[in-house]
Amino acid sequence: MTRTIKFGVIGCGLMGREFASTAARWLHLENTKARPEIIAVCDTNTGLMDWFSDNVPSVAQKTTDYKALLANTDVDAIYCALPHVLHDQVYPEILEAGKHLLGEKPFGMDRAANHRIQAALDSHPELFVRCSSEMPFFPGAQKVIDLVRSGGLGDIIEVEAAFLHSSDLNPDKAINWKRMVEVNGAYGCMGDLGMHVLHVPLRLGWKPRHVSAALVNRFRERPDGNGNLVPCDTWDNATITGHVDDAAGGFPLVMKTWRIAPGESNTWSLRVLGTRKSAYFTTKNPRQWQWMSYEGGKQIWQVEDLGFDTLFPTITGNIFEFGFPDALQQMWAAFLDELSGGDANGFHCVTPAEAADHHAILTAAQKAGTEHSVVVVDYRSDT
Repeated sequence: MTRTIKFGVIGCGLMGREFASTAARWLHLENTKARPEIIAVCDTNTGLMDWFSDNVPSVAQKTTDYKALLANTDVDAIYCALPHVLHDQVYPEILEAGKHLLGEKPFGMDRAANHRIQAALDSHPELFVRCSSEMPFFPGAQKVIDLVRSGGLGDIIEVEAAFLHSSDLNPDKAINWKRMVEVNGAYGCMGDLGMHVLHVPLRLGWKPRHVSAALVNRFRERPDGNGNLVPCDTWDNATITGHVDDAAGGFPLVMKTWRIAPGESNTWSLRVLGTRKSAYFTTKNPRQWQWMSYEGGKQIWQVEDLGFDTLFPTITGNIFEFGFPDALQQMWAAFLDELSGGDANGFHCVTPAEAADHHAILTAAQKAGTEHSVVVVDYRSDT
């Protein structure tokens, strides 16, 4: 029998609504161990909560006070999608309330905040906690991951992982909280996009020993929506280059988190170059992945159409095309499967330990970019 996990949602904005959509079409998935049911929502914007009560019949509690939601004994687990500055306040309280958690990245506005969350996790080993990152659940991304795991690449020459937005290309776009250091954090675009970029490298054991970074703040002022220009003091783009040690002498890991990327919309990509095989996937071509075998002679990239070849089986025919809402549902399927004792079909959501490692990398990149230096990444949990 499929287990029902009763959820509370704290933060009813864009991603909260996406979760509601995912839960509403859970019948799209086949043979899952558990399904989510949203029974409580919380937001300071009552209009956003009204959307839930209008569209999600199972919602029985609406509140502007997240503590009231956490006191609801019917709630088993929480999806928390709040601005970065609130993570280290709210995530520990969720755990203290005895709720399982899927929290939005970056799991703390900075490394100190992440340490506070980690301390709360250490006090509650009985609870299941993961961090959100959906893009690697695209079938093409999974193909690249499988090829790496097969050991067939030979020696790795370079890895590039990127998440490119054009959302801030317009200098007249009104400022929002992601452009404010006091709410988003000093990481800027790295905190917003870095977990998406580092999910696969960290999962595959590619932890850079040291990093350098080129950080760009292209538009230093933005409109505030009231006719004024205000400081815009977060990084717009970051290109981080790290060195990963391996038995063959190591390789560069290039990580791009750009919010000003001309020609892009919401493009996630992963390219791995090896001496025997190479592979590439980009969400620009969501139904395809590319690979190349090199045995001497010609180098010919091959392209395969994948369609709906998913980690968790669905009712959709394989000939159809996969998209962002599907990746999100696959991520949620992995979360609920692991929460219910499964192995997430071999690819689980971001762990708290991986989130901590990503903070170590971003902290080093922030220092490297501002000092124009190369910085050793300190992965110790006590720093």
